[in-house]
Amino acid sequence: MEQFLGLSTVIYGVTDIAEARAWYAQLLQKEPYFDSDCYVGFHLGHCELGLNPDARSAISRADGVIAYWAVADMAAQVERLGAMGARQHSDVVDVGEGVLMASFLDPYGNIIGLIEHSQAVSEDSNQ
Repeated sequence: MEQFLGLSTVIYGVTDIAEARAWYAQLLQKEPYFDSDCYVGFHLGHCELGLNPDARSAISRADGVIAYWAVADMAAQVERLGAMGARQHSDVVDVGEGVLMASFLDPYGNIIGLIEHSQAVSEDSNQ
């Protein structure tokens, strides 16, 4: 039996949860399903993005760990994140077979990875 079933939750530590809630609601174009002073959660497909002010002291933002969120249009999201004040962490790179990857730093120092799969790759993974 598989022990790891896939990505479930990514938690970003934030300094101001109300400000971060608004920023991520704008980025994700949706309201959180859970919203409190100690945790804000957004459902994204089969995953969850959580915002947690208490995680700030426990999280070391080493560049070795990046969660990549699937996007349909990398160029549009790169432009949008830049307009929202996110700083580019890594350039857009074609890693082969039409798969594009890039990353940004949100206003709180968390790394947001983006990945766009070509239509052919997406169709293969759905079979």
